[in-house]
Amino acid sequence: MRIFLDTANIDQIRKAARLGVVSGITTNPTLVAKEGSADYQAVIKEICSIIPGSVSTEVLAEETEAILKQARDIATWAPNVAIKIPATTVGLEATSVLASEKIEVNFTLCFSLNQALLGALAGATYVSIFVGRLDDAGHDGMEIVKDTVEVFKQYELSTQVIAASIRHPQHCLAAARAGAHIATVPYKVLMQMIEHPLTDIGIARFLDDWRRLSSG
Repeated sequence: MRIFLDTANIDQIRKAARLGVVSGITTNPTLVAKEGSADYQAVIKEICSIIPGSVSTEVLAEETEAILKQARDIATWAPNVAIKIPATTVGLEATSVLASEKIEVNFTLCFSLNQALLGALAGATYVSIFVGRLDDAGHDGMEIVKDTVEVFKQYELSTQVIAASIRHPQHCLAAARAGAHIATVPYKVLMQMIEHPLTDIGIARFLDDWRRLSSG
C-alpha cells in the first residue's frame, strides 16, 4: 500500500517528502484556503514540484462542459496532476471524456461500491472512498474499501482504490488489510504512524546505558 498526504501545507509536504514514504498528494481548494493562500494554481504547482507522484487537484465546476474546461486547464499545470471529480452523473460523464484524453482522474467522494465501480468503468485512474465519513454515518467504511478492491481484482480493473477520510493510524492498518492501493492521510496521522512510546523508552534506555559506559 502506498501513502499519499492529504494537505496543502507546503511545510508539511516538504517534511513528509524527506521521509521518503509519501508518493502522492490529495488536496482541494478548502485545504489551500486553510493555509491562507488565494492562488490555487501557484500552490498546486509548488506541490507538484516537491512530490513527483500524483497530485490530486479538485475541479470547482458543476456542469459537464465547465468541468471539462477547468480540468483540461488544470492538467496543464504540471505533468503529475490528477483531476478530482465527484461521484455524480455529471462527474461520471466528465471522467469518461477525460480518461479518453489520457488525463488522470481521481473519482472522489465515493461512498458505495456502485459509485466506485462506475468510476472505474468510466476510466478513472483512482477512486476515493471516504472511510471516516462513512463511519460517521453508521456504515463500515473499510468494508466498502475491501469489497471494492476484491471486485476490481476479480474483473481485472486497473483503477486504484484510495482509502480517504482517514482519521487515525488504525484506519491505515485497516486500509492495508483491506487491500487498498493507497491511503491518503493527514500529516498528523502520518506522524502518529511512526510514533510509539516503547520506541521512546528504548531509545532513552540505550542512551542511558551508553552514557554509563562512556563515563566508566
